[in-house]
Amino acid sequence: MSKKLIQKIEAWHPIDEVQAHCDIPCGIYDPHHAQIGALTVVRMVDLIADQVKEHGKGSTAEFINGMARFIAIKEEHAELVKHETRIIWGDFIKQPHLEEFPQLNGLVHKIMQLGSKARQTADRETALGLLDAVNEFAEIFWQIKGKETKRVKAPYAVTEEMVVPIL
Repeated sequence: MSKKLIQKIEAWHPIDEVQAHCDIPCGIYDPHHAQIGALTVVRMVDLIADQVKEHGKGSTAEFINGMARFIAIKEEHAELVKHETRIIWGDFIKQPHLEEFPQLNGLVHKIMQLGSKARQTADRETALGLLDAVNEFAEIFWQIKGKETKRVKAPYAVTEEMVVPIL
């Protein structure tokens, strides 16, 4: 009965069909969280190296506590990089973008692999590779949005370069 009622209402007042990527079509995407996550991974790797240098491989409570915290944050932010990249890639990127930027699928795969490797290791080169891949992803994202970008030194304890849009 309710189906017939809805059909009659639609016959009198047609309803336009809308499409959205999620239940709340906000349209707000930004690779910034992925970039901050990658910078945090680099910072945690640096802090882990500093902790080892300062305490040797000693097993003091301070050493163990510091290492546990640095590793937990590194893991969390490496996963954040993967999550934020997946959201943009899965919800924002469309087939025409993939045709314009054929390297995009491979780049996303590279970010996923580097994010996993960054969780598994405390290797600075891996962390920097993750940041580089995320910055490349950010450049493509902003090109799709029609914005020029520039590379700037991050204003944080880790001063590696990050890509920002020119607004």
